[in-house]
Amino acid sequence: MAKLIYSMVTSLDGYAEAAEGDLGTGAGDPEVHTFVNDLFRPVGTYLYGRRMYETMVYWETAHTEPDQPPHILQYARDWQAAEKVVYSTTLESVSSAKTRIERSFDPDAVRRLKAEAEADLTVDGPNLAAQAIRAGLVDEYHLFMTTSVVGGGKRFFPDGVRLDLDLVEQRAFDSGLIYAHYRTR
Repeated sequence: MAKLIYSMVTSLDGYAEAAEGDLGTGAGDPEVHTFVNDLFRPVGTYLYGRRMYETMVYWETAHTEPDQPPHILQYARDWQAAEKVVYSTTLESVSSAKTRIERSFDPDAVRRLKAEAEADLTVDGPNLAAQAIRAGLVDEYHLFMTTSVVGGGKRFFPDGVRLDLDLVEQRAFDSGLIYAHYRTR
């Protein structure tokens, strides 16, 4: 059975989206990006909400921009190779290959997808991830914490959910970003 992984850059105070501005420095660092590439290369399917898909669809054509560094080109190739499922009631079409739209998040359908998948899946974006977390579907959490406290926004973990996790791995990058990998018990 494949694992469902939730991973995002977060502020030091636990926000996956800041109320104002960005989440701080560290995520754009080539060392961090290369680590992310290596970590998520085996992923076979990305589960997105509309907003996250609209952000990530950049990778469909990133390789066509001139002078892209190798780590950016590699991530684009890896992203293009994976399947994408976009959960949206408003999106009428997609602009990337290997992508389909689902009108609602169905936990049982995701359970079947995990059971049938040969490669791991990710759920991306705090809103969609909250649904997966509440349904008990997320097996691993990968947090990339910046050095900034942003004071508000959308939290990485949803309110009202208790999780007991085991720390699997941690790493500090020269940029100050901290990586923490947790597994559900």
